[in-house]
Amino acid sequence: MKMLPNRVWRIYLGGLLLDALRGDPGQDGYFPEDWLASVVEANNPPREDTPDREGLSRVQTQDGIAYLKDLIEADPQGYLGADHIAAHGVHFGVLTKFLDSAERLPIQVHPDKDAAKTLFHSDYGKTEAWYILGGREIGGEQPHILLGFKEDVTKQQLQALFDRQDIAGMAALMHKVPVHPGDVFLIEGGTPHAIGPGCFLLEIQEPTDYTISLEKCNTLGEKLPDFLCHMGLGFDKMFDCFHYVRHTLPELLAKFKLIPHADESDDAHETTTLISYERTPMFSLRRIDVHGVYERSPTGIPSAFVVTAGEGTVADIPVKAGECLFVPAGADAFAMQGNMTVLECLPPKNVTEE
Repeated sequence: MKMLPNRVWRIYLGGLLLDALRGDPGQDGYFPEDWLASVVEANNPPREDTPDREGLSRVQTQDGIAYLKDLIEADPQGYLGADHIAAHGVHFGVLTKFLDSAERLPIQVHPDKDAAKTLFHSDYGKTEAWYILGGREIGGEQPHILLGFKEDVTKQQLQALFDRQDIAGMAALMHKVPVHPGDVFLIEGGTPHAIGPGCFLLEIQEPTDYTISLEKCNTLGEKLPDFLCHMGLGFDKMFDCFHYVRHTLPELLAKFKLIPHADESDDAHETTTLISYERTPMFSLRRIDVHGVYERSPTGIPSAFVVTAGEGTVADIPVKAGECLFVPAGADAFAMQGNMTVLECLPPKNVTEE
């Protein structure tokens, strides 16, 4: 089933390249992300025009517009499959986004599973990965990310920089890494990072919106709600989410930059694994390049299909660049036809799998 557009408010500007992907003129604004096949609500402060259940994906059905989360909960076995439910309960278990940054995102960290369990009483942390789709020069800078500590840092040192709001000082602790289309980065929970200006990417992550931010103001200097820094933990306990680990740049790239590998190909398609379950059990990401008619066999695993280039049909549903489909675990075999690139976003590995 095809998802409806699902733009989500954030504290940074962007979205122009996301609009362009969908063939719209568009402009940068405070809706720089689209949450794809999402069953996760956004952790946003109340706004005058805040929509109900912000962040949850919707679909047009014969009976009207419905939330994907509600459809899954009404028929969990059909949508998720018995093995997935046994391993992960009635939850898709993954969140995928388009993200386009016109300015640097705040320096931040997300909890790993242990910190999420202890601090947020959640079964999911927020390990995430980025597949770079494109980019643009912003303010004379090429697309880049800030990632990992390049120096030995203690909690007390980082907290002192935060208390002074020495943003330049905090950024100087981290590696500045250029990014290019096709790059894949895995950002484990606890790793400090910031997406730089000019990055257009697909993000796949554990299904939460826990973001610890080291910046109290947006880029305009406007004070943000304290909650957007500490997510309710308070200004001391939020520093327990960081892993205070130093990496050299070669160590960092060896650990966090992934190498895609080809899987299978024929006259109608090629598949490439971008993120494998061997690298992280929390999600998997594959690219399917279709140039003809590809007969897709049943997998018994729920997934999201995200079209990043071209157009065609999936199970006779017309799709084009920028659109997303949810594929239930109970789906029969179906055809993918056209000339297009599709990213297959898969939930956590089932514990029953060998």
